[in-house]
Amino acid sequence: MFNWYKKVVFENYANFNGRARRSEYWWFVLMNIIFAVIAAVIDGMLGTNFEPLPYGYVYFAYALAVLIPGLAVAIRRLHDTGKSGWFVLIALVPLIGGIWLLVLLCSNGVQGENEYGPDPKADGSEDISQIGVE
Repeated sequence: MFNWYKKVVFENYANFNGRARRSEYWWFVLMNIIFAVIAAVIDGMLGTNFEPLPYGYVYFAYALAVLIPGLAVAIRRLHDTGKSGWFVLIALVPLIGGIWLLVLLCSNGVQGENEYGPDPKADGSEDISQIGVE
């Protein structure tokens, strides 16, 4: 589980090319939520949270650190569904945009090669080294 997060955040920090499988994206989201909660707890223990909010400096430092990798993996996930990375901006449409983006992020990718690269499921393996390959 941590390998997915490490691969996305540290080794593919700003790789906006290629395709990302659903598992790559959702493992990143899960680990991101866990680390964000830990950061908020640390803020509470250190007393660095912004009243009345439950998070503070540690949380915001973490959020800034994973902003680019989170955007990159979301764009690669959209590439897997055959959509442009700019489609992430659909989330700015009130209510329906966020729902539409969530549906796209949960959808199965296009089978076979598309304009963004080869199908990451084509070889049938869960090889972590295939993340972000064009």
